[in-house]
Amino acid sequence: MDPVSRRRGRRLGSLTGAVTAALALAFTAVGPASAADVNNAKNAGFESGLSNWTCSANSGATVSSPVHAGSAALKATPAGQDNARCAQSVAVRPNSTYSLSAWVQGGYTYLGVTGTGTTDVSTWTPAAASWQQLKTTFTTGSSTTSVTVYTHGWYGQSAYYVDDLSVFGPDGGGGDGDPDPTVPSAPAGLSVSGTTPNSASLTWNTVSGATGYNVYRDGTKVTAVTGTSATVTGLAASTSYSFQVTATNAAGESVKSAAVTARTTAPDDGGNESDLPKHAVTGYWQNFNNGATVQKISDVPSAYDIIAVAFADATTTPGAVTFNLDSAGLGGYTVDQFKADVRAKKAAGKKVIISVGGEKGTVSVNSASSATNFANSVYSLMQEYGFDGVDIDLENGINPTYMTQALRALSAKAGPDMILTMAPQTIDMQSTQGGYFQTALNVKDILTVVNMQYYNSGTMLGCDGKVYAQGTVDFLTALACIQLEGGLDPSQVGLGLPASTRAAGGGYVAPSVVNAALDCLTKATNCGSFKPSRTYPDLRGAMTWSTNWDATAGNAWSSAVGAHVHALP
Repeated sequence: MDPVSRRRGRRLGSLTGAVTAALALAFTAVGPASAADVNNAKNAGFESGLSNWTCSANSGATVSSPVHAGSAALKATPAGQDNARCAQSVAVRPNSTYSLSAWVQGGYTYLGVTGTGTTDVSTWTPAAASWQQLKTTFTTGSSTTSVTVYTHGWYGQSAYYVDDLSVFGPDGGGGDGDPDPTVPSAPAGLSVSGTTPNSASLTWNTVSGATGYNVYRDGTKVTAVTGTSATVTGLAASTSYSFQVTATNAAGESVKSAAVTARTTAPDDGGNESDLPKHAVTGYWQNFNNGATVQKISDVPSAYDIIAVAFADATTTPGAVTFNLDSAGLGGYTVDQFKADVRAKKAAGKKVIISVGGEKGTVSVNSASSATNFANSVYSLMQEYGFDGVDIDLENGINPTYMTQALRALSAKAGPDMILTMAPQTIDMQSTQGGYFQTALNVKDILTVVNMQYYNSGTMLGCDGKVYAQGTVDFLTALACIQLEGGLDPSQVGLGLPASTRAAGGGYVAPSVVNAALDCLTKATNCGSFKPSRTYPDLRGAMTWSTNWDATAGNAWSSAVGAHVHALP
């Protein structure tokens, strides 16, 4: 979060038309396979090294971990002038439809096919912390007998992994002769990871060969997912429900798992919105001295409705965090004074939360045990210091499955008034397939606000598929539109900006620009060239890094933006 003492690298620069085109592609539903269908790709699981595959600039290698199945997977590492493209020629039949899929992990990953004789297709995902499946379909032309299937990453970005690639359809005569997929077995380990008055969260074990899962409530299918967790919403409070899960693939659906019972909690008193303003301002308070004005919590102006204490520290226990007040760096600010100031802010109607992460944050929640450790340790800090909740500012990857479990478990302990905020980078919210976006949607019923960081970013795509540069009103409105149209409620979307030019490496805009963006999104006034298709009068508000840098600049940001946010209808 803090680009001075916790500076992050430059974000992905100008995205080319290839990325824009990739974002426009939609996943296509795949019909049931015929009896003659096979996987036509050779060495599809990379169990024979790179046999049958060619990777640009020697960018590819096989690794034993991580793997999706078997004992090997492809690891391809892009360079500044190379996107780590790995490809093979696959024999196919003319006038036939094929399902193209692969399991991927790591950095930007693209999957596509050329030479189809009809329309070449591709699909992609931003950084994926755990295995997820990319899939699309293509149809061959009347004289097409082979196509080129490829994967690639993005220039200068991190390595990506691929496993269990499939070109599934009529036998072209050149594949491995892989057998038709068989119906998967029923999922095991189904359990309830959390409940609220109107939702129940479930987790289960991975099933070999499964490409998706169906969730049943009291015998009726209610949702389908590709991962091993789901949150069922729309439930009645204080009510018991029976849940089962099945595994699916191209061959069909498994029998149902053993049933589990989840009982929703009692109706709450308004949840985390109980006494938070409709339009709120969030500010990060620095627990360290990096040249900005040193503050006590009591020094934070009243314009801030949510104060995020930056940051919690990782411990040697996976997933667990602690908080260490930097008394020396803050001029002798004692723990007792800090706690008293937190209580005073809360008595004044403000929310004080603990932020986990920052650019150098090393907290990792990537297993069931680390999720439990995270929930237990954050709840302990809430009890010790009086924090109202938690902010997730993890800038080095997020596992949506286990972070969802952690936040559900924390919510169950803390109760419905818990404040839950997030501060993803722009790249993390470009697609609903990203780990951060998935997590936000998974916990939507307990989520307070996502204050995306519109800075240190470079250029990004807006919801209209056009590229926008940071530091403009269009950058704020067109990128906010992705979240607003991607599943978050307008009350869960805020605009995160630096408080001064010194607070960030790039992306600072004057408070007047922030206010113009707020007007554009809520009232369709003061827009730039991008004009949203509708207005979002319930937009939550704005966030800044940091209250300290704001104070250094004479509190100009909070005075202007704070007043504007609170005056929104």
